[in-house]
Amino acid sequence: MGKTIVVIDGMGGGVGAQLIAKLKEQAGRPGDREIIALGTNSTATERMLKAGANRGATGENAIKVSVSRGDLILGPIGIVIPNSLMGEITVEIALAVLSAPGGKILLPLQQDHFCIAGIETMPLAKALDRAVELAEENLRNEPGCLMVKLPDRKLHEADSGYR
Repeated sequence: MGKTIVVIDGMGGGVGAQLIAKLKEQAGRPGDREIIALGTNSTATERMLKAGANRGATGENAIKVSVSRGDLILGPIGIVIPNSLMGEITVEIALAVLSAPGGKILLPLQQDHFCIAGIETMPLAKALDRAVELAEENLRNEPGCLMVKLPDRKLHEADSGYR
């Protein structure tokens, strides 16, 4: 098996299922990647498994134990914010995801209790496509983000606040 991708979702699992379906579409030969679905609840896990994940697990402890297996971790940004996804993300889940060694690709989905300043609002389908594109770049060792390569556009000193 090649690289391992962990997809984490909660609530109904719709975002995770769409990510997995798109990742499966992009897969090259069988066995070039393993997709692990980690759901905060059984509905989310089941939906992600139906979308094509190789295996899945449910609940806080399963996420805490399994998230470190991923070379890449994908999901909505709420997976790193305690009490997100209608309270399904615990402090322990958020810390486990943030502490995991794999690269993180997070979808900037807004929720009632926080907003993300400076992020362009885009349709979910476009955000999903971009997340999968970034994942594919990283799987090919051509990272489009993930702490390895800065974006092509340069920050102006006045914009960055650094001198």
